[in-house]
Amino acid sequence: MHTVVQKQKITQKDIARYAGVTRSLVSYVINGSDRTVAPETRKKILRAIEDLDYRPNKFAQALMRGDAGTLAYKQIGIVLCRDDVFLRPYYAEILAGIHSAAHAFSHHIRFIRFFNELKDPVLFNQLIHTEEICGLLLVATDQCLETAEDWQIIERIRERIGQIVCVEWRAEGLSSVYFDRQAAACKAVNYLFDKGYTDIVYIGESDERVSGFKQAFLEHGVNDLSKLFIDSARDMPSGYEAIRRLHEGQSPGKLPGQLFRLPQAICAGSDEVAIGILLYLNEHTVKIPGDVAIISIDNIEMAEYTYPPLTTMNVQKRAMGYQAVEMIVNNTAVQGEKALNLSFQTTIVIRKSS
Repeated sequence: MHTVVQKQKITQKDIARYAGVTRSLVSYVINGSDRTVAPETRKKILRAIEDLDYRPNKFAQALMRGDAGTLAYKQIGIVLCRDDVFLRPYYAEILAGIHSAAHAFSHHIRFIRFFNELKDPVLFNQLIHTEEICGLLLVATDQCLETAEDWQIIERIRERIGQIVCVEWRAEGLSSVYFDRQAAACKAVNYLFDKGYTDIVYIGESDERVSGFKQAFLEHGVNDLSKLFIDSARDMPSGYEAIRRLHEGQSPGKLPGQLFRLPQAICAGSDEVAIGILLYLNEHTVKIPGDVAIISIDNIEMAEYTYPPLTTMNVQKRAMGYQAVEMIVNNTAVQGEKALNLSFQTTIVIRKSS
């Protein structure tokens, strides 16, 4: 089990001595001063900060200002996978749930940052410690954990912050709120089978949803999964491109302008992917669901207003965000073997696309 380790306080004077520079240069780098610091000098200071695990003495600074009561108590940090999260309606609803809960429990959002920003040791040491926040929400961070260095940052976070919740994903030893992607996709495809469709393709995120897609075929006696059509897409543009590739065939012997037969039904990994698919099919006067039926996953607000309105699996987005904050407030976001993992059920919302 990970615990927050208390270490001897490292000062800017220690950093200066370790890096072989003046204390004023260390202060310029840490405080983001406009004063020019030579790149090599800055690099030495940043290396010293990381090696010595320097953390600004926020409590002493607050005492000097007379506002020590506004430190980590009731302050929550948020780390997002990347900046396009703000443009995605799905994550906007999760963030709305987080803010609603913070307000309801008289907590405050101390910061919202992107994961890659934490690779800056100065910023990491300013934000990720218990003098700054009482808990941290890692929202969809699994989408940007690609290297050993990325996972090392997660481990460093775990060493410093006791209360951490993974939102919309799971990590061993950390508490989480999420929905079962495999189960959601399996339910969606089973619904299509129950409607009489057998020629079904999957276009969407390459994660557990693909396993759910395959599981539904196995449950319906299709044991050879090698011929199933699966294409990767994560948003509206890539959904549009994926269905275009499918329709145009992408094969060496095809004639210019030749279009290939579309499937009976499509399971889209998300509503955004489905909206891209809908646009392409509507442009090519494909009848939905007469020619092609579509089901997706998420149930974002705009799914009700597409043409035709999307049949989709409802994900409890706001509830996940709300619950994540509540776990920190109640001190139940523990680490290790007792980590609390809450799975939110999905339900089908039947509209006119299927």
